[in-house]
Amino acid sequence: MRIPSLRLLPALHWPALLLASAAGSVLFIAIGVPAGALLGCMVAAVLLASQDMDVQMPPYLFALGQALIACLMAHSLHLEVLQRVAADWMLFLGMGSALVAASVLLGYWLMRTGLLPGTTAIWGLAPGAASVMVLLAEDFGADTRLVAFMQYLRLAIVVALASLVAHSATGWGQPHDALNAALHPSGLNASMLQDWVTQFRQWLTVHNPLHAGLTVALALACAWLGRRWGVPGGTLLVPMLAAMAFDNLSPWRLELPGPVLLVAYAVLGWGIGLRFNRTILAHAWRLLPRVLAAIGALIALGLLMAAGLMASGRVEPLTAYLATSPGGADSVAVIAAASAVDIGFVMAMQIVRFFMVLLFGPRLARWLVVRLPQRSAV
Repeated sequence: MRIPSLRLLPALHWPALLLASAAGSVLFIAIGVPAGALLGCMVAAVLLASQDMDVQMPPYLFALGQALIACLMAHSLHLEVLQRVAADWMLFLGMGSALVAASVLLGYWLMRTGLLPGTTAIWGLAPGAASVMVLLAEDFGADTRLVAFMQYLRLAIVVALASLVAHSATGWGQPHDALNAALHPSGLNASMLQDWVTQFRQWLTVHNPLHAGLTVALALACAWLGRRWGVPGGTLLVPMLAAMAFDNLSPWRLELPGPVLLVAYAVLGWGIGLRFNRTILAHAWRLLPRVLAAIGALIALGLLMAAGLMASGRVEPLTAYLATSPGGADSVAVIAAASAVDIGFVMAMQIVRFFMVLLFGPRLARWLVVRLPQRSAV
């Protein structure tokens, strides 16, 4: 595969990323796509990274973005939600197990092709937080380039589909007022401008400066601790657990102002998109049809499980789709927060599966390393 190259001076790489991200975010937000800033930044980063532009996401900045999203996730996990998981543990455990088992079987199928070394396919398809899976894969000798390719390709597809599904659930046929105004400037009026100003002020509003400051400080401290301790998934798990305790057990409450969330969305989108460099894309080109087939199978299984939830009448369609979507818990949290869904149910399902992958993934990798070569020779 030969990728056309767009040559820009190194000094223009970051400005180009910022400009492309702003344009993409405005476009997706204008048409009403939930988490439009995340999607716009991710698409811009993929496009620029594929041109071998030297744009690096500082690890601590990406960890901070994850910590902020972890606080967003924790804000929806009140004690009532955890009690709900405990009361219906068979449903959560069963659905989580089904998706994890399917990812293992599909990974095994990819491994049998001989195109992926060791346990690369298992980690590449594991339905947990993408950055955590890459870290775990490195510890078990997998090819982290291919793991990153598979994880972030799956995440990009799932995020894009989830955003589009969330948008269509709120009325695809009716363009957002901002897009109408852009296409038909004559339709712009004082009332519309007033609505925009009101929404912008609400977005900037900090309801409790003390709570907002404590939330940001908590995210900063936990991002540092998560990286310092070197625990797999620490930049997501440490702030999530700390934020849950902060929100449920202390007299204070989590608050994430709009500009802070925008930074988190941008950092997360760039952290995903910038992984798609020219080397990874070229190296993975031969694998693309099989990887897409495996990702499609995982998404299809998620849809079947969502259909089962909808048929039971227990949850609304969009809630069921996001809860069973095989994306990263952090990215799904962004979309769920911007959509009219039962975010507690969505995050409970996503986090139960995330912990299952963390608990059983390493053990499964060890088991396959020992036994797969013998089976493959048969």
